[in-house]
Amino acid sequence: MKFCVDTNEKNSWYIGTNDYGSKMINKFETVMFQGNGYMGMRAVAEEKQLHEQRDMFISGTFDAFPNEVTELPNLPDLINLEIKVDGQPLCLKDGYVENYHKSLNLKNGELTRTFDWIINNKAVHFNYRRFISMYDKHLFVSQVEVSSAQDELNVQLSSGIDGRQSNDESQHLMEGDKRLYDGQYIQMQAETQQSHIDFVFNVRHKIYVDEVLLSDKPYINMSRRQIFGNYNVDLQAGQTLTFIKYANVYTSIDQDADPNKLTDDSVAALKRASLSNYNESLQKSDRVWNHNIWQKNYVQIDSEDEKPQVAINFARYQLAANTPLDPRMNIGAKGITGEGYKGHTFWDTEIFMLPYYTFTMPDVAKNLLTYRYLGLQGAHKKAQGNNYQGAQFPWEAADPTDGETAPLWGSADIVTGKPMKIWSGFIEQHVTSDIVIAIMDYLHATGDQVFADDMGYEIILDAAKFWSSRLEYNEEQDVYEINDVIGPDEYKEHADNNAFTNYTAQWCIQKAIKVYNLIKEENPELYLKLSNKLNLETTYESWINQVNRIYVPQPNIEGVIPEDDQYLSLKNVDVSKFQVNDQISTIFKTYNLSQINQMQITKQADVLLLIYLFENMFDDNIKQSNWNYYEPRTTHDSSLSQSIHSILASDLGLNDEAYKFYEMSCETDLGIHIGKAIRGLHMAACGGLWNMTVEGFGGVRIDNGKLRIEPHLPASWNSLKYQINWQGSTVRVGIDGEKMFVQVIGDGIEFVSYGREYQVPANGSLEIELPVEETVTD
Repeated sequence: MKFCVDTNEKNSWYIGTNDYGSKMINKFETVMFQGNGYMGMRAVAEEKQLHEQRDMFISGTFDAFPNEVTELPNLPDLINLEIKVDGQPLCLKDGYVENYHKSLNLKNGELTRTFDWIINNKAVHFNYRRFISMYDKHLFVSQVEVSSAQDELNVQLSSGIDGRQSNDESQHLMEGDKRLYDGQYIQMQAETQQSHIDFVFNVRHKIYVDEVLLSDKPYINMSRRQIFGNYNVDLQAGQTLTFIKYANVYTSIDQDADPNKLTDDSVAALKRASLSNYNESLQKSDRVWNHNIWQKNYVQIDSEDEKPQVAINFARYQLAANTPLDPRMNIGAKGITGEGYKGHTFWDTEIFMLPYYTFTMPDVAKNLLTYRYLGLQGAHKKAQGNNYQGAQFPWEAADPTDGETAPLWGSADIVTGKPMKIWSGFIEQHVTSDIVIAIMDYLHATGDQVFADDMGYEIILDAAKFWSSRLEYNEEQDVYEINDVIGPDEYKEHADNNAFTNYTAQWCIQKAIKVYNLIKEENPELYLKLSNKLNLETTYESWINQVNRIYVPQPNIEGVIPEDDQYLSLKNVDVSKFQVNDQISTIFKTYNLSQINQMQITKQADVLLLIYLFENMFDDNIKQSNWNYYEPRTTHDSSLSQSIHSILASDLGLNDEAYKFYEMSCETDLGIHIGKAIRGLHMAACGGLWNMTVEGFGGVRIDNGKLRIEPHLPASWNSLKYQINWQGSTVRVGIDGEKMFVQVIGDGIEFVSYGREYQVPANGSLEIELPVEETVTD
């Protein structure tokens, strides 16, 4: 594996670089992102640099312009710190730079940057540190130390709140009041233009020379959308100037804030926070990282090099840093790491990220599924707008009540030169099934009956109601079809009877029938409530009439399941030259989407995703036949593709292929190519890394509601240890050579492994001899 960052074989929580050039500046800004789920900042330098992207976002604060879809607004810059040494502005393109190093500690999210700047024959040392607090979600703290061993220095500093930020030159915020509290606390207020969310930003500075606190009352400079504090300090040779910046952000939609008292309460909060020095504030945040995140899950990989462990640490850090704990919000496809996809939530959460949370932090998984329950209003709105019934969940979701937020137009067509219409928001409908899949996995893994009764069952029934209304009756064949859709393979628009869509729609209705009968028999009160709300009596009759007549494509004589009615008759094309792992869709330099639509070219796992999610429906020969057919026709242009292929390859004994796709996924964001990461991380790839490690190589799967553990370790791994949560108990698994160790903390569990059932008693453990695995030659 080749990473864009340096790693350390003795510290798998470290990623760093000695490169401060402009070529990779946006990539490093993304990869070294800092966040706590509420607030997120890209890893830009404190001083402004050419080609940088100074993004800061607060989860859930969506805003829109007329005729545009809603997006997370890029907020005022709090990182800024301009420094002059003897009147010379700090700029790494001037003078000489030595000993440059920038690194991110993945264990606690602290970003550091150090270098020596030689200017006007003076060597000045800079040491920057900063973090976003996990202890106080509103708080950001940074520190810089400036010193010169041999020379006297005059240091001027300017730091504050810079509201001149935009989303691709569009400004979402209307500027409000600016003021100074107590001669020390700088404040700026703002409001989004369409959604009318109020923001309050506060900053306080502290300045020390050799640990002696100087007067921290700044000279204030106010201008349009800006308020800065300015300081002037003379240093003797050998002295160290320490400049600490405390900043916080509050909004009128915060759960923990009174929207009528934001200005005063937020300043009071910053006063309390600034009583602690930098190290004390960092330690408070460290403890939350350790207790709330790392103690609830671990993955330990003993391999030939450190990169697999670094990759899984990176993935888990980014998931924590980008996942809000407010159930009104969800994980964007690029989290809050950049402007890509406008902060919108896709099916990425349910299929690629929720397994991690369901198995390790089920309380977070419940929040993410609650978001979908809160989105039923928007799902009804979308269904009604399309003349359907029930809950048709949006392809792209923002505020859960909004419904569909997908844009209408994309980039230019290589052939026509005109913008390409984005059909996903109209006809990529499998997201409704994906949500039900995630709910069922959550219920199996947790046994959370309260969630089922309060929210889960209603979502399942409402989703099935949509699918029932979406089915199209083919009188000639006496079957129900689903025509004109996009399946997971987004290179096939307007497909008829996409296999993934049809299978999962039928499965949703089957689950709804079971839920209907269950609650009718066991919970009459809930049945009456949901029956009146969803008109279940009439709907149930439709389900019974339709469910066994839904057309689901069957394997042909070669064992291949048609991706849709047209796919197998399309033109064959060699796609190997397009299978390049740089996250750039090079195929569009040769063909437009209309042409690709007429070729056997697949973007990502589609039929293979169906086989992965519903493995019990298909025997090994069918699985192998479909792998042999579809993988060579797949470009893997989507970052969602590699993890599914890796896990399925593990299941099939294709160990070399499994590891090849694993390495590709590790390089999605950490790789040496610039790719699409400059617009934000690929959060589904982060979830996919955990899935490949624990579900693929570690062998964890939910099999007909039961836990199954059948590991397939890569040849280069000596051992793997991980922790999951199963129905309220902590389960620790270790795979070492031909042995597997299972330890349970809590109630006893049952699981299946290679056809045998095992029981582990409460607070007990078990050692199992693993069968010798037969490797298929790739």
